[in-house]
Amino acid sequence: MTSAIYWFRQDLRLHDNPSLLNAISQADTLLPVCTALDEQSSHWLNQRVGQHRRAFVAQAQISLRMSLLAKGSNLLILQGNAVSALIDTARRFNIKHVFCEEIAAPEEQAEVAALQAQGLTVVTHWQSSLLMPEQLPFRLEALPGVFSQFRNQLERAGCEPDQPMPAPALLPHCPLLPQQGIKTLHAIEPRSSFPYHESAFSGAESAALAHVQRYFQSDLPQRYKLTRNELIGSDYSTKFSPWLAIGALSPRQIHAELKAHEQSQGANDSTYWIWFELLWRDYFRFLHLQHEKQLYTASGLSSGTPSRSHNVGGFTRWCAGNTGEALVDAAMRELMASGYLSNRLRQLVASYLIHDLGGDYRAGAAWFEAQLLDYDVYSNQGNWLYIAGRGTDPRGGRRFNPEKQTREHDPDGHYRHMWGNL
Repeated sequence: MTSAIYWFRQDLRLHDNPSLLNAISQADTLLPVCTALDEQSSHWLNQRVGQHRRAFVAQAQISLRMSLLAKGSNLLILQGNAVSALIDTARRFNIKHVFCEEIAAPEEQAEVAALQAQGLTVVTHWQSSLLMPEQLPFRLEALPGVFSQFRNQLERAGCEPDQPMPAPALLPHCPLLPQQGIKTLHAIEPRSSFPYHESAFSGAESAALAHVQRYFQSDLPQRYKLTRNELIGSDYSTKFSPWLAIGALSPRQIHAELKAHEQSQGANDSTYWIWFELLWRDYFRFLHLQHEKQLYTASGLSSGTPSRSHNVGGFTRWCAGNTGEALVDAAMRELMASGYLSNRLRQLVASYLIHDLGGDYRAGAAWFEAQLLDYDVYSNQGNWLYIAGRGTDPRGGRRFNPEKQTREHDPDGHYRHMWGNL
């Protein structure tokens, strides 16, 4: 093979990128490309991607281009529809092969199929999970229907991920590209628990790697389980998820640093819980490999008949943070203002939309897709199904009592005061 495109999708990094290394090993000329987030709407929303995720991804793309330039390559940022732009680019450079990571979600799979239908050879590689499917102690068809069973089987079998791979030293020749700028957007919300307008929290791969090292060199992992349900600040949780979502960071890099931390500072329930959360992330990915499009239906994995109702007015008030439930409203306003929300509040607001307002879980999932910096197609869909009782939870859904959550997590009203009056 003489020439190929490498399409960066949700893997905006050079470190621990097996799909990229595979392309490098097979191509004499390699054109790295990525696609700017397309302006598009969905069934539920007019704007599918909000300003915060758009800005964060742009930061990652700028960083990736600089890293590629330092290694003798470059990065072409494609605008508009990804499939059309890739087909036009392949024709312009007379390229027949495209390498990229595999993403097991319906729209992302449809993109690959559309490229193949135009005569391109697309080589995909699964790489977004901590453990690879072939490392599991069972076939994917036998994936346990409950997370705890999945976790127990993995731990009994002693499953361990591979070590992360280094970044390539050099890349193949890259065709001459025109000068190209990226429109950057900046955060304006200084109170965010993930302040991506600061260099330490930008979408850059270098920022991600520095944060992982900084986090595990501190004592924060030793008390993660005790603080992870807090609502305000940059230190109560790991804050890995935004970089994981865009692929500026790989889960194997986190796991390697976690193990080094446990060797130097000791292992406890809190450090174990970081592993636990990484396994949840894997589980949602393997569910997609197993169930595919079924996860995106109204009934999800439930055998029951889905409700046909959707409270449009309630959904609109929920999105705007005007439901009248103070903690829910404060959370929804934080989400709009900053693109970030604590895990505890994500569960609360999802529960409130589904179980209190009678909203369709798919509408809530679409709003999170538009708003969240750390939107991840697998985890977003999996968590909404879980709360709605249409996933793998044997308890049939989770309703969070707003009054109880307020007493336990914002007893002094500090969070409600901070975000309740925007």
